[in-house]
Amino acid sequence: MKKSLFGLLLLSLPAFALAAKLPVVASFSIVGDMARQIGGDRVDVVSLVGPDQDAHVFQPSPADVKKLSASRLFVTNGLGLEGWMGRLTKASSFKGVLVEAGKGIKTRMAPAEEGEEHGHEMVDPHAWHDPQRVQVYIRNITDGLIKADPQGKAEYTRRAAEFAAKVKQQDDWAAKEFAAIPAARRKMLTSHDAFGYFGERYGIKLLAIQGVSTEAEASAKGVAQLVRQVRQEKVNAVFMENMTDKRLLEQLTREAKVKIGGELYADALSKPSGPASDYLKLFHYNVETILKSIR
Repeated sequence: MKKSLFGLLLLSLPAFALAAKLPVVASFSIVGDMARQIGGDRVDVVSLVGPDQDAHVFQPSPADVKKLSASRLFVTNGLGLEGWMGRLTKASSFKGVLVEAGKGIKTRMAPAEEGEEHGHEMVDPHAWHDPQRVQVYIRNITDGLIKADPQGKAEYTRRAAEFAAKVKQQDDWAAKEFAAIPAARRKMLTSHDAFGYFGERYGIKLLAIQGVSTEAEASAKGVAQLVRQVRQEKVNAVFMENMTDKRLLEQLTREAKVKIGGELYADALSKPSGPASDYLKLFHYNVETILKSIR
């Protein structure tokens, strides 16, 4: 009798509850959260580069190699963000589904980092700061999840649609708020050039101490030039980022006699107790922080 009751209980459970969750590795916390939002209870997502950490300078450890070798789906940003990815996938002998979340988006080009030999432009990888481009991320991640776990197609499709609607809602709100601010006030300076797509989407002029990679070091000459530009253009919105060295920005604000308007979340989520613990919170927090300084 007990055995038959147990069997009935098993039959009453959803199929995915009886199976192990899909092991997913994400390159960094932002795309990791997107995979989690779409995958729901069917997935177990681990981010190699965690909250408040910098994907530009990350160096994989043997433990990371082990995580990837055990996963069935690897979600990356692509667009040149993860320079370490090729070495990691080779070392882990990864045989699962590889998703480049940014594949197919319309990219923007950024000036080459200081000290590069050829001086050519490079692709800006920070496309997640434009919610319209995030819709491409959502489609790519959803397709990868379905390929790795075909039985979850209906669930992934439903959750992706819900997440996409929430992203659009945030975009509509931000576009309305920024459109109400005169173009002359829509200027901001950050510690590295991570908000180019954001500025393009909402008509904000951006200045940055570092280039699109935090590996690039700003020169004294470059900082001096920025001080002059901040003064000339009367930039009031100056921001630190959660995963970069704040000393250069503090020096610049002293010399330009402007105040730091707050901390933005550029390349990483906050810790769970912070204000940007998932993508939607990150975006909303960044918009509100910027609006307070440029209004």
